[in-house]
Amino acid sequence: VEAAGANNRGEAPGDFGWKLITSDDPAVKNKKLAAEIANGRLAMMAIIGMFFQDGLTGSAWGDWATYTASPLRAFENELGVQAPVGFWDPLGLTKDGDVESFKRRRATELKHGRVSMIACMGYIVPEFFHWSGKLSPSKNLDFADIPNGLSAISKVPAAGVLQWFVFCGLIEKGLFVHDDSRGPGDFANGGVLGVPNGSTLPAGEGRNRKLNAEIANGRLAMMAII
Repeated sequence: VEAAGANNRGEAPGDFGWKLITSDDPAVKNKKLAAEIANGRLAMMAIIGMFFQDGLTGSAWGDWATYTASPLRAFENELGVQAPVGFWDPLGLTKDGDVESFKRRRATELKHGRVSMIACMGYIVPEFFHWSGKLSPSKNLDFADIPNGLSAISKVPAAGVLQWFVFCGLIEKGLFVHDDSRGPGDFANGGVLGVPNGSTLPAGEGRNRKLNAEIANGRLAMMAII
C-alpha cells in the first residue's frame, strides 16, 4: 500500500485522502480525529501488554491466577513484591526461575538502593549544614567553600576523591563481605538492614515490614537521585 502510492499524504498529518471517517462539520471532524488519536495511543499500550501476557502465559488472554507453571511463581512471595504492581519484571529477567540469579540481582538492588539513599541525604544536608574548618589545609580549602551537588566533585582535591574510592573499597571488601549462606544484603557486620554491627531482626512480620520498607525506600531513592 505504501509503495503503490495509496497513502499519498494530504495537507494534514495522517490525511491520505480516505474519506471513510470524516465530516463536513469541523467540530464533529475534530472530535473524530481526537478519538482516533486517543484510541491509537490506547492500542499501542494494549498491544505491548498483550505481547507480554502472551510471552508470560502462552496466550494474550491468559489468566495469571491459573497459570501455575510460570517460573515467576518462584518469586511472587519474595520481599519487595508490593502493591500495586505485585511482582514486576517487565524485562522477564526471572523467567528462567534461576534462584541464584534472582538473589544476585536482589543484592545488587539493595546495594544500589542503600547508596542512593545516602546520596539523596548528601544532596539535602549541605543545603542546611557544612562542617567547619579546613577540607584541605594545603590548598587552604574550607568545607564551606564546597558547593552542593555534582559541582562539588570539581572542587574536591584529587587526593580527596582517591580517599572516596579507597573507603568504598574497604567497605566492599573488608566490612560488608558477601556470604552465600546469608540472604541478599544481609552481612555479618551489618545485619539485615546493612547498618554496621546492626543486630539481625528476629523473623516475623515486623522484620518483613522493615525489609520491605528498605527496598521501597531504596527504589524511590534510586529514582530520586537520577
